[in-house]
Amino acid sequence: MFGGKVKDVGEAKIETLVGPDTHFQGTIRSKGSVRVDGRVEGGVSAETVIIGEGGHVQGDITAKSIIIGGKVTGNIIASNTLELQTHSQVFGDIRAAQLSIAEGAVFEGNCVMTTDKAKVIEMEQVMTKGSRS
Repeated sequence: MFGGKVKDVGEAKIETLVGPDTHFQGTIRSKGSVRVDGRVEGGVSAETVIIGEGGHVQGDITAKSIIIGGKVTGNIIASNTLELQTHSQVFGDIRAAQLSIAEGAVFEGNCVMTTDKAKVIEMEQVMTKGSRS
């Protein structure tokens, strides 16, 4: 489903899985990897985030590496890589150091790409503080 690219994210195992028939409300925070094949209403913050083709996140996503195969309605911050796959849909702003958008992906929003990781981390802190207010 994700080809060889998932291995590029790292050989880390998926520590948190939101299954296809699961609907989660709230914020998921993990120091490891999170995969969403179901629905999350709230934010996701982790080392690596994978949104499967059937996955839907309504909220902000913050991670080092992110792969989107499903739908995201919210802002995305990837301090390393962000990949939007063929059937993905993203409605929100993106901030990433490296961005890959496959043919057929849908993206509506603004995009800021920077190789200066300090700026990405700075924006990440601003978004985290804003979500706590």
